[in-house]
Amino acid sequence: MSERIIPLVNAFKPGLLVPAWPKGGPAAPPRGELLDALGRPLRDLRISVTDRCNFRCSYCMPREVFDSQHRYLPHADLLSFEEITRLARIFVAHGVRKLRLTGGEPLLRKNIESLIEQLAQLRTPDGQPLDLTLTTNASLLQRKARSLKAAGLQRITISLDALDDAVFKRMNDVDFPVSDVLAGIDAAEAAGLGPIKINTVVKRGSNEHQIVPLVRHFRGRPLALRFIEYMDVGCSNGWRMDEVLPSAAARQLIEAELPLLPLPASNAGETAERWGHAGPDGRHDPALGEVGFISSVTQAFCRDCNRARLSTEGKVYLCLFATQGYDLRALLRGGANEADLAAAIAAIWQPRRERYSELRASLAAAARAPEAGQRIEMSYIGG
Repeated sequence: MSERIIPLVNAFKPGLLVPAWPKGGPAAPPRGELLDALGRPLRDLRISVTDRCNFRCSYCMPREVFDSQHRYLPHADLLSFEEITRLARIFVAHGVRKLRLTGGEPLLRKNIESLIEQLAQLRTPDGQPLDLTLTTNASLLQRKARSLKAAGLQRITISLDALDDAVFKRMNDVDFPVSDVLAGIDAAEAAGLGPIKINTVVKRGSNEHQIVPLVRHFRGRPLALRFIEYMDVGCSNGWRMDEVLPSAAARQLIEAELPLLPLPASNAGETAERWGHAGPDGRHDPALGEVGFISSVTQAFCRDCNRARLSTEGKVYLCLFATQGYDLRALLRGGANEADLAAAIAAIWQPRRERYSELRASLAAAARAPEAGQRIEMSYIGG
């Protein structure tokens, strides 16, 4: 195997200025639904509340880059809960219907329940509550599940990359046991944080042999186990195409033992291809749970992508593979009013043409290389 060189990249680059309206464009900020240049609506806002994580997963925050000398954002640079809620309210007015709290590890953010309480009060223009969810590694979930639910969190997504303890500890690189994650899943289920989704990043040569054991373990529970292709996010994970196990291959491993039946997408812009378990009669049995496949590398879903990402210090990113974000914190702390912020969000979203995953195969190797644009780290803007 050839030697890897992992570049050290400072993720905290100055943000782009919010683009001005083109000549002849709207004189006042638009209201209601926004469409980007490819006709994609803005529906989903991923909000990173911290750049810190207590795991050191090789595909996200490898220890050789995120070591004891790594510089995290100072607390004063982070958006306050009130600033996050103010921006979220304006995004909702522009069509967002789902808010996902991410990190880093979002449960490391002190008093995260206070933010959830604020966001849970938001309503769509027609008075409907939002889909409010959170993604976690579950290290703190067992003791926080009930307080998260009480604060207004509706659903939760939990990362679990292996069922075998040795494999899982090797992947999280902090000696964290599987049993504690499973206890967190049980606590979330008992608290009513469902339907629960469990995400497994599959990296060839590391954990593909864990696919079938994970399916066996969770079959029979009302949750969705989703397998994610290892992606070339950021600059630090040393990504190589030969470490990607295509979703089609993962599904074949499962179907050799347990039959699956295709299910329709749950909503527009859904990233996962859904499959249900077949019961003894050969028909789909919802009580057995479901399996999903997120195939950003082999089956890109850019044409339906309706997600924006808000970083922990207030930059908006239009793609998981972005190189720069637009600085809304400067507007927030510079005295911008609601109309200014609404116009800024519209001016960011409407020209959007990002579709990196669709173009990945056609890009020259030099254009795909992280150093070509120093893509932002997933730990900084969430997955």
